Amino acid sequence: MSDAGEFEVTVRGASIELAQLLKFGGLADTGGEAKNLISSGLVTLNGEVETQRGKTVVPGDRVGYNGRTLIVRGS
Repeated sequence: MSDAGEFEVTVRGASIELAQLLKFGGLADTGGEAKNLISSGLVTLNGEVETQRGKTVVPGDRVGYNGRTLIVRGS
């Protein structure tokens, strides 16, 4: 990882829902909080604002919130 605000998150399977990833990756404390962050337009997916709570995230994607970035890796 090149930046102190970037963290790799390894997921099982081919994909994970964005809200689940935010909770799993520690960017949100609860699923409800994750959904609110997304619907409020505070989360980015690959550099673009993402507002779809059920958006599917796959290995290689980058999810950002509040200066931190999760880099999704497959298992």
